[in-house]
Amino acid sequence: MSMDGYQVCTRCVMDNSDPGITFDENGVCSSCTRYVEVRELSGYRKGESEKELERTARVMKEKSKDLEYDCILGISGGVDSAYMLLVAHELGLRVLAVHVDSGWNSEMAVRNIEKMCQKLDVQLHTYVMDWPTMKELQRAYMLSGVANLDVPQDHLFCAAIYEMARKYKVKYILNGSNIATEGAAPPFTMQHTYRDTWHLNSIYKKHGRGKSLKKYPRLSLWDAWMGIPGVTKINLLNYVPYSKQEAMAQLTKEFGWEYYGGKHFESRFTKYFQSVYLPMKFGYDKRKSHLSCLVLNGEMTREEALEELSQPPYPTQQQAEDEEYILKKLDLTADEWQRILHAPPTPDDSYASQDKLFALAKKILGMRGLDKMKKDRYTVK
Repeated sequence: MSMDGYQVCTRCVMDNSDPGITFDENGVCSSCTRYVEVRELSGYRKGESEKELERTARVMKEKSKDLEYDCILGISGGVDSAYMLLVAHELGLRVLAVHVDSGWNSEMAVRNIEKMCQKLDVQLHTYVMDWPTMKELQRAYMLSGVANLDVPQDHLFCAAIYEMARKYKVKYILNGSNIATEGAAPPFTMQHTYRDTWHLNSIYKKHGRGKSLKKYPRLSLWDAWMGIPGVTKINLLNYVPYSKQEAMAQLTKEFGWEYYGGKHFESRFTKYFQSVYLPMKFGYDKRKSHLSCLVLNGEMTREEALEELSQPPYPTQQQAEDEEYILKKLDLTADEWQRILHAPPTPDDSYASQDKLFALAKKILGMRGLDKMKKDRYTVK
């Protein structure tokens, strides 16, 4: 449907508040089309996926038999990583679970992690980030005006997992990204990738207060593009008939797992960033992408998704409390934050990035060569 230039997908709830979304002649958005294409190409197939998962687990165990762990898994306390841990345990894999404490953990997320690891007897390593360093980088991003304020956390999570993978010489990293509930397109096309170290350094150089980032682990160019040589990433949830609602019910029943109210809301900062900053500064409600995937996965109707979008992401009183907590923790005043919120968005290309280098690499290698290299990273042989 279209009204005064506004258009919302006739199949899901994505709309043109994301400038990267396009619509076909039937009003179906490009995100829907991409979701269906990727699901058909790489999604779960009853019978076939179970056999492939069994084979994958067998190969992982064989190639890791002389190591302490078969794989490493990043666990946040959220539903995707928690359910992935359960699947890995049921496969008999020796898992090193790594939780990265960036300073924004909710108590509920911590409880979820502890309950699961204790009951499953899984080794848990908590990687605690130096808070003064994290604080300065997070503060710089708050001042930057860009769309993706979660880069300091997301880049840290990835770099820390890589660091631990090298330390324990694991050959496999289990990844909670999945087609069923996340689709294939980025949640918001105006958000720059969290993997770009150059972009991160550029933002900190302009807005940081001079403290060294030596204690903050960063991805190399190769890590950002190809991952760790000799280490395979496995999107485990793509091998099972993954339903977020069913997974939450099972986790709650078996482990007393607690739901935190929304996708990525296990982080108090992410909860506020997605629910307040993005809608106010960029006019974008990230729930549209999350809910659209659930619609396409058959977990809710389009009407139910639209009804949820008509309500605040979470109570406005809690939003105010989170804002006060975050600003105090980052040495920002309410007036400074209001100026940031109401200033025009800052384009990502205002800062240095690796994009031009990657574009050149694609041109030299060709898309087929690049796609093959990336595919090999995710294939267990």
